Amino acid sequence: AVVSTQSTGDNFEARMAINQACNELGQTWIESGVSENAVSGHIQFLEPGRTACFACAPPLVVASKIDEKTLKREGVCAASLPTTMGVTAGLLVQNTLKFLLKFGDVTEYLGYNALNDFFPQFNLKPNPHCDSKACVKRQEEWSARAPVETLVEEEKEEEIVHDEDWGISIVAEEGGTTAEDLAVTEGLRLAYTMDKQPENNENCIDNSEITTQENDDGGLSLDDLRMQMSQL
Repeated sequence: AVVSTQSTGDNFEARMAINQACNELGQTWIESGVSENAVSGHIQFLEPGRTACFACAPPLVVASKIDEKTLKREGVCAASLPTTMGVTAGLLVQNTLKFLLKFGDVTEYLGYNALNDFFPQFNLKPNPHCDSKACVKRQEEWSARAPVETLVEEEKEEEIVHDEDWGISIVAEEGGTTAEDLAVTEGLRLAYTMDKQPENNENCIDNSEITTQENDDGGLSLDDLRMQMSQL
């Protein structure tokens, strides 16, 4: 079965034909293109019924029903810039991989302006008054299916229970942060660890361990004073 369709058409007539076919088949497709001046491009993800199809918000040329062949001058070709085409093609493939492999966010519309490296992003909703009857039919099918899918997602959510109202737990700070507290996975090591505080701080003075000798005048000797100063 075909999961998605990618297109890089160079005219609106081809895009409209692919759009109609995908709407009738309910086929997801990802469309891309580069402007005639070759300095901008875009990609668009189209899922019939959920997102806007190409006819929901058509370009002015299509909406005005102008034959685009009349806009081209004889002997004049559209500009071609391989770098712009390469960036646009890369975005198209990247978005396709995210859709097929189910990772990241699939962008519904992403533009690229090469002049100032601008990447506008939009979410395009389907037009309920779309000229494509197949698109309107897909919208009705999606609207009928959406509430059921939302209900299933709500049932899957698990209730989070906390011991107290605010989910706040108090941790004692005795002993400070140790290497065990900062343990990481195998293969990684910390740049530094905080040494555990000794039970008996060597820098503290235990007055009970200080013995002094009194001199003949009943005071402390000079050696005793030096010993006490060195223990500070």
